[in-house]
Amino acid sequence: MFRIYANENFPRVVAEALRQKGHDVLTSREAGKAGQAIPDAEVLAFAVADDRAILTLNRRDFIRLHNLSATHAGIIVCTYDPDLAALASRIEQAIVSRVSLHGLLIRIVRPN
Repeated sequence: MFRIYANENFPRVVAEALRQKGHDVLTSREAGKAGQAIPDAEVLAFAVADDRAILTLNRRDFIRLHNLSATHAGIIVCTYDPDLAALASRIEQAIVSRVSLHGLLIRIVRPN
């Protein structure tokens, strides 16, 4: 399973669901990084240093960071979905068969 860092804006319920599926998910709150307005590049650097893929709803900024450098443990950008269980399932489906997330940008889009 994967080591994941859930960005501050990411729903905790989804992080918990991914943990139940066996992933090692660290939230920004658990890391002591919540409520500090940490720049996205520093959030990514923290995840890289801990060898964790980023999980975020902040698509635009993290896609930009990925385009600048794919030297990271993975970036999973999601469209917000109020059906949090469905969002967790889509994330799991997108990553479960992968050997590694390193250097990948994975887009999780809410169905119409």
